[in-house]
Amino acid sequence: MNEQNELESASNNSEQSTQDFSAAPQTAVKDQNQNIVLQSAKALESIKNEIAKAFVGQEEVVDQVLVTLIAGGHILLEGVPGLGKTLLVRALASCFGGEFSRVQFTPDLMPTDVTGHALYNMASQTFETRKGPVFTNLLLADEINRAPAKTQAALLEVMQEKQVTIEGESFNVPLPFMVLATQNPVEQEGTYPLPEAELDRFMMKVLIDYPSEDEELSILLLKTGQQTHAGFGLDKLRALVKGQHILKLQKVAAELTIDKSVLAYITRIVRQTRDWPGISRGAGPRASIALMSAARAYALMHGQDYVSPDDVKAMCLPILRHRIELSAELELEGLSPDEVLGQVLDAVAAPRV
Repeated sequence: MNEQNELESASNNSEQSTQDFSAAPQTAVKDQNQNIVLQSAKALESIKNEIAKAFVGQEEVVDQVLVTLIAGGHILLEGVPGLGKTLLVRALASCFGGEFSRVQFTPDLMPTDVTGHALYNMASQTFETRKGPVFTNLLLADEINRAPAKTQAALLEVMQEKQVTIEGESFNVPLPFMVLATQNPVEQEGTYPLPEAELDRFMMKVLIDYPSEDEELSILLLKTGQQTHAGFGLDKLRALVKGQHILKLQKVAAELTIDKSVLAYITRIVRQTRDWPGISRGAGPRASIALMSAARAYALMHGQDYVSPDDVKAMCLPILRHRIELSAELELEGLSPDEVLGQVLDAVAAPRV
């Protein structure tokens, strides 16, 4: 219960900071804001620790998932089978007191299976709207690249506008809303690549790699004594956070101070991707906005009340790797988007804040 009290305290103080301190001395306001940030960071650390009870290791991946949630974005998790992509999402859902839905994307999945549809009721002789699984707080789009483009496109509107149009009528999804999609980068048969418009709507693309030897041993120890293959103790995780708490933490992150020089740094990085030799398609303005929002959430997670250039650097790869396209020459040389983005970051001077 201590962790939940910390979340509620951070959330309540966030509201008070904009209501009760307008006439207070500047130092008092700064101290109050710093206290809110520290409470928020401590609450997020509690969620990380709870997730770690089921999802072993991969701390950077967990951080990036929570940053995306607090920044109000969506995330694409990519990795070969068996690395725990679905387990991570289910662990997060177990720590979350809101609604959770899962859609297994398959070649025969229809757009209406995701968004919902209008059905004629013979008894009342009226059309009734049946909302699909997208009307939730956390939506797991499992193996999203197994569905054809028309089904993938069913997520375009809701990911951008937080609403779904059914038979000409728009319905808002509950907030907070986050799509967590998984895909296998190796298997090609029976898969459909995500269109650029959908990729750009994912704030981050996170790559999950194999665990270390110690982490893999910890996974086996975790399974010792389990009666079934499934589980990993998900039923023992506590729901530490509710929807309204996430919304208030999002508000705290969105209000963190970010210097104009850091905003200019973000702009220079993104614009460099458009002119860099060997990048045939650079990132657009949505990438700049995503990088700013993610840097703020990352700073909040680490207890900072301002955004530093290091926060921006930490978020660059997951924000930009799926928004650029390498030329054929660089691909033939075996360079990855991450390696090219590393060169871009080295070329752009960071400001001193």
